[in-house]
Amino acid sequence: MPRRTPLTREEKLARREALAARAAAGGLRLPDAIRQMREALDMTQAAFGEKFGLTRIQVLNLEKGTANPTRETLERIGRPFGFVLGFVSRPRQDEDGPS
Repeated sequence: MPRRTPLTREEKLARREALAARAAAGGLRLPDAIRQMREALDMTQAAFGEKFGLTRIQVLNLEKGTANPTRETLERIGRPFGFVLGFVSRPRQDEDGPS
């Protein structure tokens, strides 16, 4: 497999900004967020796992949506992006307001 070119600083920043915008808009599921955070850092699953105290298999399962991460794990992963854990509300689909 050919070796790919590492991302530039500008490319990493652009990926982080795009990720933050999707998260703020509520259009990001956890498995997608984990994968996009890893890609924004330009890391393999193994390198990402090592950085955050996880195995490659744990990272794989997070990205597939089959893992059940602890609050502490999610906080460690989200910290470099300025993400904090909390409830996220979605806009209501109906126009009647809260029920």
